[in-house]
Amino acid sequence: MRFSRVFGALVLSGSAVLAATLTQVSNYGGSATSKAQMWIYVPDNVKANPALVVVIHSCQSSAQSYFRNSLIPWAQGSDKGGYITLWPSSPNSGGCWDVSSKSSLSRNGGGDSNAIANMVTYAIPKYSVNPSRVYVTGGSSGAMTSNVLAASYPEMFVAASLYSGVPAGCFVGEGVDQWNSTCTHGQSIDTAEKWGDTARAMNPGYSGTRQKMQVWHGSVDTTISPNNYMEEIKQWTNVFGVSTTATAEKADHPEKNYKMSDYGPNVEGIYATGVGHSVPAHLAASEAWFGLP
Repeated sequence: MRFSRVFGALVLSGSAVLAATLTQVSNYGGSATSKAQMWIYVPDNVKANPALVVVIHSCQSSAQSYFRNSLIPWAQGSDKGGYITLWPSSPNSGGCWDVSSKSSLSRNGGGDSNAIANMVTYAIPKYSVNPSRVYVTGGSSGAMTSNVLAASYPEMFVAASLYSGVPAGCFVGEGVDQWNSTCTHGQSIDTAEKWGDTARAMNPGYSGTRQKMQVWHGSVDTTISPNNYMEEIKQWTNVFGVSTTATAEKADHPEKNYKMSDYGPNVEGIYATGVGHSVPAHLAASEAWFGLP
């Protein structure tokens, strides 16, 4: 049986059209001042008490265009695995996310990160989501935002899979949605403890369980310097209190010229030699990190 995707629905030749589409939620509640939009995809074969994956787009994109991007496989994963995907859409000019202002770099600060957390809070009861199976992923600006969410709302997510991002707090600036060339050029180099402190300061006093962190980066990324890969590893190994020396490494995994490094059970890095910006999403490897489907 042949099939194709049309506007987010699967069309089966000689059969009925599946009804699932990407749908906007106009009022998801909460007190955030950010005007970020919420879009949701509930597959036709959604499982009971389903998992939820938050998929955060890059700059110059939106929830709708990221959803339609053939290189972003999470809608297909949702159809196959029966889990729900949530697609936030940036309110900022150029489509980048605010990962610079105090409002977004602090818990319940009113910024974009707060708005996305509100979307998750809305989605859990609305779609009968299993609150112990909520995950976040994103590319570039979306990866930066995922890192900020991991630091600010650690109790909300079980795991994160981040493609071509920077450490949480690396983009700090004086305003909303500020570009930080020092960070993007790989010049924001600090100790693991300082990066860990930056993450902890976004939710001071938190001592509960934190989400597992999977970090991807390409060696020839000219948009977001690959130096940021190790700075992210420093940050999250420090948060988990483990060494920056890998406990296990696997060459040519999940494909040739990729190297997977584990830092205990909660931090994993994948460095893609010869790959630029952004590293292509690897659905199977990210789903495995999440424990999906």
